Amino acid sequence: MEPTPRSVTWEAPEHHHVEKGNDWFFALAIIIVALIIVAILFNNVLFALLIGLSGGALAVSAAKRPSVIPFSVSIRGIKIEDQLYSFSTLESYKIDEDDPRGPQLLIMSNRKIMPLMVLPIPADHIDEIESILKEKLEEAELEESLFMKILELFGF
Repeated sequence: MEPTPRSVTWEAPEHHHVEKGNDWFFALAIIIVALIIVAILFNNVLFALLIGLSGGALAVSAAKRPSVIPFSVSIRGIKIEDQLYSFSTLESYKIDEDDPRGPQLLIMSNRKIMPLMVLPIPADHIDEIESILKEKLEEAELEESLFMKILELFGF
């Protein structure tokens, strides 16, 4: 039996990026303008301004390409960029090799704000990552939320 590796490090984009064409931005503009007109018709100029600002922020965010960040799984915990999540703050994991975006590591933490972390993993490191995690965490049936799947359907 092979010894368990102490650490596995890789780099990947911070999220799955879907290239959006001009039609996507045109549809967004039509929806935002329609919502602004409705807000103005209801004499709610402040809400119209909020819709305009949020639509602009959404367009800028959608056009931005994700940066490539370092990931690491070690015997101390899981490191995403400069943040180390020790195993004492994590509950369970699942490696989803059948995801259409490529292999994904799903980690359930005990945090209230971001309980499920989804990390893209390279296919050639799956066995090493699993050998580290199975000694520290229990494997569970984890799945991304319906809300995240709907957002991905719309290209986010």
